[in-house]
Amino acid sequence: MDAGRAPGAGQDPAGPADARARRRRWARIAAAALGAGVIAGVVVFGRHTLAQSVAALSRLDFRWFALAVLAEAVSLAAFGLSRRRLLWAGGHRAALGSVMAITYAGNALSMSVPFAGAELAAIFSYRQFRRRGLDPALTGWALGVSAIASSSALSLVLVVGALLGGQPFATAAGFLGAAVFAVPGVTVVLALRYPRARALANRLLAALVRLASRVVRKPGIDPEALEGFLERLAGIRLGAARHAEVFGLAVVNWLADCACLACAIRATGGQVPWHGLLLAYGAGAAAGSTGVTPGGFAVVEVTLTAALVAAGMNSSRALTAVLAYRLVNFWLILLGGGIAMVVLTRAREHRIRRYPRLDGGPAPDGGKAPGSAAGGGPVSRRAARKTDIRAGPG
Repeated sequence: MDAGRAPGAGQDPAGPADARARRRRWARIAAAALGAGVIAGVVVFGRHTLAQSVAALSRLDFRWFALAVLAEAVSLAAFGLSRRRLLWAGGHRAALGSVMAITYAGNALSMSVPFAGAELAAIFSYRQFRRRGLDPALTGWALGVSAIASSSALSLVLVVGALLGGQPFATAAGFLGAAVFAVPGVTVVLALRYPRARALANRLLAALVRLASRVVRKPGIDPEALEGFLERLAGIRLGAARHAEVFGLAVVNWLADCACLACAIRATGGQVPWHGLLLAYGAGAAAGSTGVTPGGFAVVEVTLTAALVAAGMNSSRALTAVLAYRLVNFWLILLGGGIAMVVLTRAREHRIRRYPRLDGGPAPDGGKAPGSAAGGGPVSRRAARKTDIRAGPG
């Protein structure tokens, strides 16, 4: 052994982290392959049902289908309005048109990329709001609270669906899913409300930043700056009435999307299984949030069809209804959001209107804050998975 060299000095300190990252990547690939195999098996063995369902789409009742489109528009409008209300709470007059355009574009981006789609959608939304002059803490806070409200609202939907389902196994599954989606919101609320919890969150985030810096070999974030960022977040206040309004809009977001599914069922001529609709819908939403495929493509279809069949629907009609629902919930949003994303990303800086302040002050500077080039601060990267399980209804 070389006497002038300490043991392990030649080892790459990022080696273990790189190995863990590779293992996680291969685990995701294996999960995707397993999911694709299951879906392929379902398609092969149920190809006759699939063919009948696709053919039945040409016989949809377009009055009910139009109502499904309207319900989905209400769902996304509620999601955008909740974000706008949060930005207004921070003292900025956010324009509804731009907020909705960013919401649609974020949905399209989330639906386009497996695994990391929700995170990319959060980063995209963060940067678009920053281009309109919002400071990093307010933007991260608005996206984070919106995500917490969304996951909490889905928990409520799952609980109500579990209570209405009546079957012990379905009830237990509903409560388990509700608990899973409620945990991130409770954790963040505690971290922002209580100084000791916030200090613990700061230490954990600092450790994650140091680890990420070693992996990507880029400078990290100053722990003092991180603490200041969390203090700024904790300083943003929203009254109880406004919290209730944001949460109510999040509930409307999910229920209107569920109403889209009910209208799609009626458009196929089927009877809506009201006793099991919410739980079936929640199962599809939870499956879509895993990110195994872009926008939960095929995963949502298989899960939601199975849940509707368990609720009492005929398999062929259930699949037809799900395909009609996904035509609105996935494909139309992907098309409209993709157009919005192109328009937003190609917009010149001098054409972007900064959000004015509610107190009548000048529009804020739209320049980037220190550290924003790395992806928008410590909160923005966490603002959707889902934190925001629902960067979009899909």
